[in-house]
Amino acid sequence: MSALIQGLMPHLMVVPILLPMLSAAVMLLMGEGKRPAKLVLGMSSALLGLAVSAALLAWVDEYGVVAYLPGNWPAPFGITLAVDRLSAGMLVLTWSLGTCALCFAFTRWHRAGVHFHAIFQLQLMGLSGAFLTADIFNLFVFFEILLAASYGLLLHGSGRSRVRAGLHYVAVNLAASSLFLIGVSMIYGVTGTLNMAELSARLSEGEVANRHLIDAGAAILAVAFLAKAGIWPLNFWLVPAYSSATPPVAGMFAVLTKVGVYALVRLWTLMFAGGPLAGFGADGLLVFGVVSAVLAALGMLASQRLAVQAAAGVMVSAGTLLAALGLGEQAVLGSAMFYLVGSTLASGVFFLLVDLVERWRAGATVVDEAPFLSATLETQEVNLDDAEEPLVALPFPASTALLGMAFIACALLTSGLPPLPTFIGKLGMLSAALGSREGSGLFSARAWLFTGVLLGCGLLTLVALTRTGIRTFWSEMQREPPRVRAPEGLPVVALLTACAVLTLAAGPAMEFARATAQSLYDRRGYIDAVLGAQVRPSVTAPEAGR
Repeated sequence: MSALIQGLMPHLMVVPILLPMLSAAVMLLMGEGKRPAKLVLGMSSALLGLAVSAALLAWVDEYGVVAYLPGNWPAPFGITLAVDRLSAGMLVLTWSLGTCALCFAFTRWHRAGVHFHAIFQLQLMGLSGAFLTADIFNLFVFFEILLAASYGLLLHGSGRSRVRAGLHYVAVNLAASSLFLIGVSMIYGVTGTLNMAELSARLSEGEVANRHLIDAGAAILAVAFLAKAGIWPLNFWLVPAYSSATPPVAGMFAVLTKVGVYALVRLWTLMFAGGPLAGFGADGLLVFGVVSAVLAALGMLASQRLAVQAAAGVMVSAGTLLAALGLGEQAVLGSAMFYLVGSTLASGVFFLLVDLVERWRAGATVVDEAPFLSATLETQEVNLDDAEEPLVALPFPASTALLGMAFIACALLTSGLPPLPTFIGKLGMLSAALGSREGSGLFSARAWLFTGVLLGCGLLTLVALTRTGIRTFWSEMQREPPRVRAPEGLPVVALLTACAVLTLAAGPAMEFARATAQSLYDRRGYIDAVLGAQVRPSVTAPEAGR
């Protein structure tokens, strides 16, 4: 760890929140006539935020949980930020997708509406704050910031489909926010605190008074998070909204759904992973996750639109993660954390790829006759196969090959096929689910249900994307080679390269994911770090006369 980072810690933790907030404020003062300057400022902010997130990830991997008191008030009375392996990993994932989405928007999409860059920065601010806060009420505050920004981003570019989907999206999230406040109020009324660490410590101490109120508050809170994560039956808004959004916005939204999953993982492990409330709601999480994944996979099979299939893939990923949490096993959750990264990267690159493919197909015309039946072949010297049929090989332009190979990679990632990271994550979850508590018949039934759903959803996803790929790339169309500009191709290649690196470094990455799950279930480290954060002595004015 460099001396510079060591000297900046723990103040470095506020950078992912303050940096986009200040960038958005400057962009609002610049006006719409300075979009190139806004783009430079936005990309600089994104790259710096990504570097800071990577530094925080390296720090917590070496030193463990770090807490910070922005107002210098001791916990639980003041605002507390905390970074551990889970939050640092989500920060890196968020800023990686944000950087790539912003680069993709450079060619044309950032000009489709006003205040795109400022709203995008506010989106990054809300996401970063949600991952860093150690207080449930401040989690609500950052939720509202990121949701308010997402409303503007979803409507960016206007159009009837975006407005219609945006109205549903806003209505559902406002209702979920109301439930969020109700659940938070009930928990605060019983426990007297909303600090996550103190709440976990109080719920772990012997018998809990008014447990029925805590259970009710937690259930209401879970409904709010399930709605924000796009889990059945509150997921009717997700596919229309994500498939209607502009490609860079949809690519950023790939991590937006994971915020609801993150909140469920964080609060469930703190409140219900041990102690007298252990296991509360686990069966419900498993059922809702299983049903969500199955319905989303069937939705992919029923649709032939790439944008709809990409949005349904986000729901499959969220359902899988929720079901893994519902199993209540540390080893399963560790592999699920690895799967979360790969599936989110796959969804992000898929949304970006959809725009390139659909623009390419928009100018295509159908050709009725196959090229190998052309009469001109009879007068040419051609190679013949074993059946004395001519072999016709036409060179592929580089841009066409890029789109084809990128689509194959997205199909394999979304389906969870080897050797890509989503397969490794699924294999780890299956091994952990089937290899633990072997003598328990109940757990065995839950594990086999999870296994069947995981394999079945992968098969349905593969069939759906294979069919779409054949129709898109193999059907005979008369079309010009696609035009893929560098700012559009670079984010696609970068995200796919990240997936390849994750595959090659699967061993260390899986160890990190398992350590993340262990720290989530071993709550003592998080509790001690947050409640033990030291108030820094104030600087006193020099005495008069000196």
